[in-house]
Amino acid sequence: MMRGYMYGSPHIMAFSGGFDIIGVIVSLLFWAAIFFLIIMLFRSFRSRHSEEETEETNNEDTAIQILRERYAKGEITKRQFLDMKKDLS
Repeated sequence: MMRGYMYGSPHIMAFSGGFDIIGVIVSLLFWAAIFFLIIMLFRSFRSRHSEEETEETNNEDTAIQILRERYAKGEITKRQFLDMKKDLS
């Protein structure tokens, strides 16, 4: 008999699909890391997108607020206020 080719040899059992606890843990950790990276990329994309929307909204709110203040101080007429507000919207 040849030693390395016997059924049940430790060399064959190591690569024959036998599940050991370390292999299962490493596999689970690998897929958990992949899942975690996908979630982080998705969150990063969404946060950048929402920051851009928030910044645009804040700029519009600031412009309208300044316009209201100028109208309240009497620096512009009602007609100018309405025209400028229409342009900002």
